[in-house]
Amino acid sequence: MTGPTLFALVAAALVGTGLYGFIVSPSPLRKVLAFNVIGSGVFLMFGVIARRGAIAGIGGDPVPQALLITGIVVAFSATALAITVLLRLAEEPPPTPLDPAPPPAAPDSEKAAP
Repeated sequence: MTGPTLFALVAAALVGTGLYGFIVSPSPLRKVLAFNVIGSGVFLMFGVIARRGAIAGIGGDPVPQALLITGIVVAFSATALAITVLLRLAEEPPPTPLDPAPPPAAPDSEKAAP
């Protein structure tokens, strides 16, 4: 098994594991972490694609490398934003219902007076 094939299989396993965690997990924090695992698999695959020219001796392709570095930075900042929003939502009190409860009904003894 060659190196790029091994990296491609690991990338596919990361994407599959992330998808499973994203679908199965009900917790928002675990969904954010599963989404990061998916992104790691995609970044690994981009890294393998970027190195394909280096194997032939002509150097790595700079466009996938630039996309990879930019994607890692964007994923990091999006994860920080998502965790910040989750922490802010955890601090908020539970929402109140929009329709207020109806007033309590008068007891029957007051209505029955002649």
